[in-house]
Amino acid sequence: MYLEDTQDAGGRVLALHGRWCAAAAPALAAAVDGAAAGGAVALDGRALEALDLTGAYFVRRLELRLAAAGPAASWRGARPEALEFAGPLVEPPAAAAPAAAHSAVAPLGTLGRYTVRQGRAVHDALEFLGRVYLVAGAAFTAPRRFRLPSIVRHVYESGIQAIPIVALVAFLISVIVAYIGAQELRQYGGEVYVVDLVTLSVLRELGVLLTAILVAGRSGSAFAAEIGVMRLNDEVDALRAMGLNAVEVLVLPRVIALMIVLPLLTVIADAMGLAGGAVLSWIALDIPFTRYLHRMQEAIAATTFWAGLLKAPVFGFVIALVGTYRGILVRQSSRELGRMTTVAVVESIFLVLLVDAIFAVAYWELDF
Repeated sequence: MYLEDTQDAGGRVLALHGRWCAAAAPALAAAVDGAAAGGAVALDGRALEALDLTGAYFVRRLELRLAAAGPAASWRGARPEALEFAGPLVEPPAAAAPAAAHSAVAPLGTLGRYTVRQGRAVHDALEFLGRVYLVAGAAFTAPRRFRLPSIVRHVYESGIQAIPIVALVAFLISVIVAYIGAQELRQYGGEVYVVDLVTLSVLRELGVLLTAILVAGRSGSAFAAEIGVMRLNDEVDALRAMGLNAVEVLVLPRVIALMIVLPLLTVIADAMGLAGGAVLSWIALDIPFTRYLHRMQEAIAATTFWAGLLKAPVFGFVIALVGTYRGILVRQSSRELGRMTTVAVVESIFLVLLVDAIFAVAYWELDF
């Protein structure tokens, strides 16, 4: 039985069971055509075992049949994502709207269209975020949906392969900070406070921030480009046609991987940053390593290290989310692929700085 018609406290429910696939097309057509239409109906797809493009076609046909006879059917649980892909197969294309005549109110029309576009963009972004949360929540009940091999691959590509550039940049930036600090503090005989400057700036801000910016430029752009190429080659649509959840396959492993990778890279950046400050202090200020370590321990509070490390998984989540979202938005041409990849990097860096500012305000209020 593919359709079960029941009644409960909430009203009439049509529950979808079994495998809605091409092999069962005749039975699915009979089940959909035989379903009684009329009145408020709720569809429940939580018992579906599989749903491919053919099955999505029949589910969408069922939705339209119910909507034609009464109120549009609602869904209990998440509406299958494959229905969006099957919609054009069932519904006729909408007629193009006539072009608006030019008039004195044209600027208001332009402003209105821009506002609508931005509202839709915000809506789509929030919808994408909600899908990620739903897929992540469902994965906790079935751990195999986390796709561990994919997570491990992205951890290797986004984390292990990024260690050299992260370590080098953290070392050089710390040397520059220590050099500038030494030039200024030497006028007041406070060269020893260069250690405090380097230690606090690296552990609280520079280590995690530089790492996040590098990962945004390196991995965030890679995520957008990879998924964008898949969009151009119709591979994402193919996943949906096979009944697979594109967010589960393409987005969730990358998000989890960056949330694992960024704290580890931050620790490496912190260590290399402190090493860079030590080298500069020894060469330019004649501060030996033992004295540097002693002064560094005095400068570090109980929360100094954790203040920077707590930001890392949040930054990783933001970067992965923006990169994958912009990749999924790629349409029509390779030019759009390049534009979305650039947008992914710019938005990732902007949001990282915005989140860092929010953390700074929160730490100030909490005296952390």
